[in-house]
Amino acid sequence: MKIRRVLATAVAAAVTAPVVLLSSAPAFAAEKPAAQTQQAKPTVKELRKAVKRAQKEYDAAVAAVKEAVEFFEKDMEADTYPTKAAAIEAKKAAEAAAKAKAEADQAVVDAQAELDAATTDEDKAAAQQKLDEAKTAAGEAATAKTAADTEATEAQTAHDDARVAQTRKIGLLQKARDEAETKLEDAKKALADAEAEAEEGEEGEEGEEPDGECVAVPELTAVVHGLPDEVVGGTTEDFTLRVTNGTDEAMDEVYPFAAVHGFDTEGFKELDSYLDLEWSTAADPKWRDAELLGGTSLGALKANTSVDVKLRLTVDAAVPAGQGSVYTTADFLNDDDSCGGLPDLNDQVFQILPKGAGDGSDPAGPDDAKDKPGTPNTPTGQGGTSTTPVNTTSSTGSLAQTGSSDALPKVALAAGAALVLGAGAVVVTRRRKADADA
Repeated sequence: MKIRRVLATAVAAAVTAPVVLLSSAPAFAAEKPAAQTQQAKPTVKELRKAVKRAQKEYDAAVAAVKEAVEFFEKDMEADTYPTKAAAIEAKKAAEAAAKAKAEADQAVVDAQAELDAATTDEDKAAAQQKLDEAKTAAGEAATAKTAADTEATEAQTAHDDARVAQTRKIGLLQKARDEAETKLEDAKKALADAEAEAEEGEEGEEGEEPDGECVAVPELTAVVHGLPDEVVGGTTEDFTLRVTNGTDEAMDEVYPFAAVHGFDTEGFKELDSYLDLEWSTAADPKWRDAELLGGTSLGALKANTSVDVKLRLTVDAAVPAGQGSVYTTADFLNDDDSCGGLPDLNDQVFQILPKGAGDGSDPAGPDDAKDKPGTPNTPTGQGGTSTTPVNTTSSTGSLAQTGSSDALPKVALAAGAALVLGAGAVVVTRRRKADADA
């Protein structure tokens, strides 16, 4: 799932709700008292971008609903659709079995009549044997008809269940579309208000942001290492976030960002309350909540070097099965007021298993997942630096594959990612304004 093109338009909501965004960096606010009363007011340019993103996300949501409805009305009603084709074949088999039973029952009637009409012992014996065979065949035909009727009923039920499941997906997508529409209107209103203020000169009275704009720097990476493919309720997983300055210039202050988000297997229930993400560094080994990480500087980072942050994910024992993601990114701020950061969120997806799974009897448990081939090596030296090359992997994928059993959890995770991105997208802007006003 591409983070910038998810169903929910939480990015626009985040841009227009600075009081929520300020909570993502309380550590920075504590260091600079002036920032506690100075909210990061989005510029007209930022709001226009937010409206453009919200419009794209709303259009994608509308398209997803249309695709799901067409899938329901056309594909699922076609005789070639798997569950419907199975129901049709089962019905034909049941009709054939019913016909065979009727013929067998008639054969019994005919054999009985022949026996009743027999006059000689020899004819009676032959007629009796024929009647016995007809009765046996009729019994077998009755059994076959019962089995065929059962299969036909089960096949039709399976098709009906598939249609009901698709209807539920359509309902969820329609809800997401309606929410996207509401947030798009909110973003448009915020833009209209900002443009009106700009015309009246109020934006100038409140102070301009420092000259220069933050730029996208894909060479500044934030990559998770050591997070298993599966986590189990009641366990804790330690892993690492490596922040790498892949440019040829030093960065004066580097700020990482990490968050966790999860949904159950049906995509209906958010699992964030069951997931606790914490962090620590070599300079400050105390474990703290991940929401404080976005406002914490890791200090200067020289060109082509890395710094590591330890992450710890604790999963509540009562967590249901589902799917989660750890989202990471990073940005920087230099003494000359230049700034920038990773343009996208990295998305490290993992499966959530209920307590008791992967306890040693399951070879696919979390302990085995850590040692699977291809898992990145955990960096040595908490908080140290390294020149080891690190590749980022931004999440990609479609909005929702209609008819796919895992489409809804992915859509739900994508919507949560938009909220995470909104919370981290203006961190650098806030820091620049805070520095300028300090």
